Parts: sequence; structure tokens; C-alpha cells
Amino acid sequence: MPAKASFTPHLNLPDLLKNLQEALRQFRPLGHLSLTGQQLLFFLALLVCLSPIGSPPLALVLGLLVALVVGNPFPAQSKRFTTRLLQWSVIGLGFGLNAQQALQAGQEGLLFSVASIVGTLLLGGLLGRWLGIDGRISHLIASGTAICGGSAIAAVGPVLRAGEGQMSVALGTVFILNSVALFLFPAVGHALQLSQHQFGLWAAIAIHDTSSVVGAASQYGDEALRIATTVKLARALWIIPVALGTALLFKTPGAKVALPWFILGFVGAMLLNTYVLALQPVAPLVVALAKVGLTLTLFLIGAGLSGTVLRSVGIRPFVQGVLLWAVVSSVSLWAILKMVKL
Repeated sequence: MPAKASFTPHLNLPDLLKNLQEALRQFRPLGHLSLTGQQLLFFLALLVCLSPIGSPPLALVLGLLVALVVGNPFPAQSKRFTTRLLQWSVIGLGFGLNAQQALQAGQEGLLFSVASIVGTLLLGGLLGRWLGIDGRISHLIASGTAICGGSAIAAVGPVLRAGEGQMSVALGTVFILNSVALFLFPAVGHALQLSQHQFGLWAAIAIHDTSSVVGAASQYGDEALRIATTVKLARALWIIPVALGTALLFKTPGAKVALPWFILGFVGAMLLNTYVLALQPVAPLVVALAKVGLTLTLFLIGAGLSGTVLRSVGIRPFVQGVLLWAVVSSVSLWAILKMVKL
């Protein structure tokens, strides 16, 4: 009887990468094109995201695995393409929305948005002082929690004259909590039997970054996605007054505030979808491509969360971020359950 093959219980990753590289050297259908094992695994994970089994949560997990196990071989390119891909994906999602329905959702979410933004900024400042955190880091975390995560931090940071280290701490804190939210929120929504309407509002208010808001809402349903996207992008416009207020609070002369132009593109796509009937046959294709773009965005975000980023956060800023997020999530959920009908 032939002996059974034995397998080691633990994957020897360095040997695996070495074997992949060797196989690639021996098999070159594209001539002299050469990829390292690290790059090959990156592209294999990317292909899984593009396959029929690809989804926003899976893309984020694969990106995290690439970042933490072998490292992102294209850190600069990933960072550059993440923002652009997210913005164009959001614009594409506008072709799946009706202007009248979106206006109604935006009006309904206005009260929740104003209350949560003001309350989050005030509470964030108090928590930062209580924990003894650097004032700029504390304000960046509060701004990211209040409005739209990394986009708000990127807009407010230059106004604060924040250093690279301060920006990294705030962005790392927000991105970690974004990753948790993508998995946690749909599970909580189903457990509490939230309606599509309720979940869309809650996701838009309580999840930091637009990418995770859209990713979580897309898992919950089409109506949740429509409401969450509209309300979240309406909240993103608050970057402008918050950045101007930051300049006054921190006494930053000559501060320049960047307009989130992609929101205008989203509104334009929504108006075209509503009033230009000739575009409606191709609108579903554009929306499908936008969802693929969002999935790839989450993969790149996960691939950017390296061990260095995670270690840079520190305990106290992370505690501030968690406490602030917990309060915003629980209070907004309670208000929605009380005030919003199924």
C-alpha cells in the first residue's frame, strides 16, 4: 500500500513565494515580463476580487492579508489610485439613483447629519482633552468620525498644518474602525431587523468613510445603498464649513479648503439618469462597473493598512476613536429606531 503524502500543518510562506518566483521564471508567456512572488500574490488577490465571488468584505480581507503577510508591493500607486477609484465609483453609483428620491432621503437625513456632526466634534474635543491627546490629532479624529473619514482628515489636515505623523495616526485610527464597520454593521442590522431605510440612514451617519458606507449598505440591499450614498455625500459637503471653522479655531491664516468635486459629479450623474431617458438602458452597466470599482477600492484600502500604519496609531488616539465611534453609533441607532418608521 503506497504511503500517504504528508503535509505540514503550517504554510511556509517564504518557500511558497520562492516557488512561485521560480515557476514564473520558467513560464513566461509574455516574453521578458517578470513579477516577484509578492507582486504575483497581489495580482492573484486582485483577480479574486474581480471574479464572481468578489465582494466588498472579501476584498477588504484579501487586501489586509496581502498587507500584513507579504506587504503591498505597490504602496505609492495604491494610495494614488484609491482616492481616484473611489471618487469615480461614487459618480457611477449616481446613475442608479432618482433625483426626487435622493432629495427626499437627503432632506430626511439633514437633521440627523447636523446633530451628529456638531455633537461628534464637541465630544471628540472633550475626549481628546480627557485622554491628553495632541490637539491636532484629536481634532482630525473627531473630524473624520463626524463627516467622511479619510476624506475629511485629508481636507482638514492642511488647514491645521498637521504633520505627517499626526495625519498617519488619525488616518490609521479611522481606517481600522472602517474595516470593523464593514463587517459589524450589516450583522447588527440583521440582528435588530432594521429596515432598508433605517439601515441606510444609520450606515451614512455612523460609519466613517464613504467606501465602507457604500460597501456595508450594498450588502444590505438596493434601497439601503441608495439612502446611504445620498445621505453620506450630503454629509461630505460639511467638509467645507468644518474646515473653515478649523482655520478660525486653530488660527490658521490663509488656509485653503478643497471642494469635494466628485460630489458634484455624483449629483450630475443622478440628474442625467432621472431626466435623460436615452441614458437609462446603459445606466445599470455603469452602476455595475461602479460597484466593481468600489470592491477594488476596498482591496486597495486593505492593502494600505500595513503593520507600520497599525503601530503608528497608539493607544490613546485609538481609544478616543473607539469611544467616539461607539457613542455616535449607539445614539444614532437609538434615534433612528425611535424616529424613523420601517
